[in-house]
Amino acid sequence: MCGIAGVLCEEGSPAVASLYEALLALQHRGQDAAGIVTEDGGRLALRKENGMVRDVFQQEHIAKLTGSTGIGHVRYPTAGSSCSAEAQPFYVNSPFGIVLAHNGNLVNADELKAELASEWRHLNTGSDSEALLNILAAELRSNLFKKHKDSASQSSGCSDDDMLAACRTVMRRCIGGYAVVALTVGWGIIAFRDPNGIRPLVYGRRHAASGGFEYMAASESGALSSLAYELIGDVPPGHALLMTRGKEPQLHDCLGAGPRPPIAPCTFEYVYFARPDSVLDGVSVYRTRLRMGAKLAQRIKSIWPSHNIDVVIPVPDTSRTAALECACALDIKYREGFIKNRYIGRTFIMPQQGLRKKSVRQKLAPIASEFVGRNVLLVDDSIVRGTTCGEIVQMAREAGAKSVCIASAAPPVRFPNVYGIDMPTKDELVAHRTHSEAPQDLERKVAMAVGADRVIYQQLPDLEASIHEEAAECGSSLGGLDSSCFNGHYVTEQAVSADYLKTLARTRAMNRGADAKDSHLLDQLEIPSKAARVR
Repeated sequence: MCGIAGVLCEEGSPAVASLYEALLALQHRGQDAAGIVTEDGGRLALRKENGMVRDVFQQEHIAKLTGSTGIGHVRYPTAGSSCSAEAQPFYVNSPFGIVLAHNGNLVNADELKAELASEWRHLNTGSDSEALLNILAAELRSNLFKKHKDSASQSSGCSDDDMLAACRTVMRRCIGGYAVVALTVGWGIIAFRDPNGIRPLVYGRRHAASGGFEYMAASESGALSSLAYELIGDVPPGHALLMTRGKEPQLHDCLGAGPRPPIAPCTFEYVYFARPDSVLDGVSVYRTRLRMGAKLAQRIKSIWPSHNIDVVIPVPDTSRTAALECACALDIKYREGFIKNRYIGRTFIMPQQGLRKKSVRQKLAPIASEFVGRNVLLVDDSIVRGTTCGEIVQMAREAGAKSVCIASAAPPVRFPNVYGIDMPTKDELVAHRTHSEAPQDLERKVAMAVGADRVIYQQLPDLEASIHEEAAECGSSLGGLDSSCFNGHYVTEQAVSADYLKTLARTRAMNRGADAKDSHLLDQLEIPSKAARVR
């Protein structure tokens, strides 16, 4: 999962300020690398590197990222390795000069890379985002060549129609989940979203000093509101948003007439990834999680009416909302039982199981007074590999809990996610390793695997109902949902074969732990050393 942002500020106002703050607001979506590109008078300035936003950008970098237009990206890798050469945005110099940032995963990336190779285009990394950029650039160049050949026009610039034609072809060729922002030198920014709407993309505006507006497109509305941008809405699935100087942003349908692909936003955005203050596809993430907690309580009552739970404790941070509502519905005390070190990254995206175990102890510390002598119900947003869960159960017991049960606000994660979330192999998923068709038998086996007295899962119909009910309350209509990591039903099933899943698992396993120090020095801003500055 990654976070993207693109801004179009008024002339003379630096885009880097908004981009830096937006990436901080999206840091939860990727902690592996960060990058910003700005355009100033037809020249691009780029800074990208492995690390957190606050570490990648120093004052020297900010000063050199000049211009009032730019895009930014935070990353954790789901394709390719974690070396800094694969940090985004990516750049191609023809036509015009284009930089691109991408959130998601293309499931036909290998086919696309082979096609690009046959067209004599060079890819320098293993990232599907670089392939996507080259397809966009190749289609834009091809359309421009045909237009100039077939007409008397000698225009040397890029038009809105040129960019839209290229985007339509991208959507026809690229299969998977993707949200993209791309900046073309001398033209502006295009932001577009995959035809199924799997990955989120929103846009908004705020008043500029001159009396006009500045515009931003980003992965989540939380990034907009944190910078005082007013949310205009979502970029609809299969649409492109054009942000160019002197115009209001324009939405364009890139799919045309005929049958439309099913709309299927990712359920895991609502469960785990998105900020609780975000609104995705018109649906409040916070209120959806409240509904998830209430439905989880209903299931606990139905299968365990004589429970002996003394206290409900969330596993911070994402599960807090669901845990609070679950405790309220059960009429049981809610208590904070863990203190979180906020300077440790998310554990389930770490490359090695040993690191994940160690990180849990570094990240969470129990408050013993809330565990001693109590029957504890821990509420977590989801149980993926079970590594984190097992460590937390052990920590609760060490803190003095009489018994430890776990309730997951999400259903069992049984299948890999292929649209941009790093769940690469079935064998890594505790619900798959302990597979059982009967829900309560599965819960019993997972409880044994993680060392809990009992495990209770949310049921998939209840999770999906939480999202749909909140959508109806907000006056929104989602259509379907992508719940593939729970049910194995991939909305782009024609491109997700058993062989594809095996290849993906093998590739990602090899890429984990790849050397993160490799870098393309030509991609870096050259900052003089302190000694050189003194001289």
